[in-house]
Order: sequence, then C-alpha cells, then structure tokens
Amino acid sequence: MVQTLTGKVAIITGGSRGIGEGIARRLAAAGATVAITYNSSAEQAELVAKSIGEAGGTAVAVRADAADRAAVRAGITEIVRRFGRLDILVNNAGVGGVGAIDTVTDADYDRTLAVNLTGVFVASQEALRYLGDGGRIITIGSINADRIHFGGGSVYALTKAGVAGLTRALAREVSGRGITVNTVQPGPVDTDMNPADGPFAEITRPYIAAARYGTTAEVGSLVTYLAGLDAAYITGATINVDGGYAA
Repeated sequence: MVQTLTGKVAIITGGSRGIGEGIARRLAAAGATVAITYNSSAEQAELVAKSIGEAGGTAVAVRADAADRAAVRAGITEIVRRFGRLDILVNNAGVGGVGAIDTVTDADYDRTLAVNLTGVFVASQEALRYLGDGGRIITIGSINADRIHFGGGSVYALTKAGVAGLTRALAREVSGRGITVNTVQPGPVDTDMNPADGPFAEITRPYIAAARYGTTAEVGSLVTYLAGLDAAYITGATINVDGGYAA
C-alpha cells in the first residue's frame, strides 16, 4: 500500500540542508505540505523550498533559530496561521561539536543544549497547542545516545540521550490525544557536514555493519513512515537507522 500524507502539514526544523532536507523532500513526495525552518541559511532554505515546489510539492521556508525560544514559538505560529493546521513536527535542528570535556566552554555547552534539547522541548510544547488526533512528533536524535566509539562527544551525547528520554515521557503524556511521539537515531549519514568520502569516514566505516554511510533519503523514509497512519501503534520508541553501527 502506498502511504499518502496528502492534506497534512509538516514542520521540519533545520530543514534547509543535510538530514533535514532529505526528510522534507520525502514528506513532500508523500503529499505533505512542508515548512522548513532555518537560522542563517536563508538562500539555501529558499532553494530547497523552490526545488520541492518544482517537483510538484508545496514548501515554504521560515526563519526560526532553534536556540531562541521566542523565535521557535513565533515560527510555528506563523506556519499554522499560513496553512490553518499542523499535523507533523519533525525536530531535526541540531548542532554538533567534538572536543575533550576540559576544552568545552560554557558558551559551547549552553548553545548545544539550547538547540539540541531545549529547542526540541519548546518546539514540541508549542506544536502541541495545534496537533490533534493523528498528530506526530518525531525527533531526530543520534546513535551517539546509545553507542560512542570515539572520545570527545560528551555534550552532544548528553543532549541526544535527553531527547530520547523526553520522547518516552511525552508519548505517555499525550497518548490520550491520539498523538504519537518517537525518536529516530541516525548513525553515520552522508551529508556535507559528514561526507561519506571525508577523512572521518575512513575511521568510522569499520564500525558500521553495513560497511557504508546511510543517505538522507533513508532517514527520510523512516520519518515518513512514522508520520503516516500505518505507524499509529508506534509511540515512545527510539528507532535506529544506523546500518548496524550500534550492533
């Protein structure tokens, strides 16, 4: 059965590039109207929205820094005002960073938590004002919440473990409203920030059972499934799409 999201409105935070862009394209291909938020890459965000439109979909780009609580709330409100509804929230915006714990500054720590954890909480809280029966909250976590093969990722891992915990608690809280809440944890995925042919890939690939990097489309396919009716009995779950990186 071909799943359709026609008539649904989806927000993808940080949807102008990488995994977020892949998710936006897959949701649009399934029929959803997509709104991608961005912080500083306005030109790139508009290009993605235009490309989705040229492929027959509907997409808009809205500026909303995931670390700015007021901007996150205002962005969601603007999107709902424009389209009259909200059905799917994909919390994708995130920042990385690698460094030994004794080199992490207060500013680094605060920014990472503001985007990766607080931003997810605020966006989910605001979206729940509009989500109804059949609503979906899908957060993009990281396999690093479960398995880390290298040092230097303590703050990032902390935030991604945090969103997995938030997912489980929130799934319980909103289950009576017909809303599902899940986390998708990608492993190594080929993006401009972490290319499959980059120097870090050479030391990462031996840990991947599939012996390759994943694609943004593969992550997007899982998110699209979770956003649809066929996944109504999946909630509170943390699902890896990692090629066996955590196996």
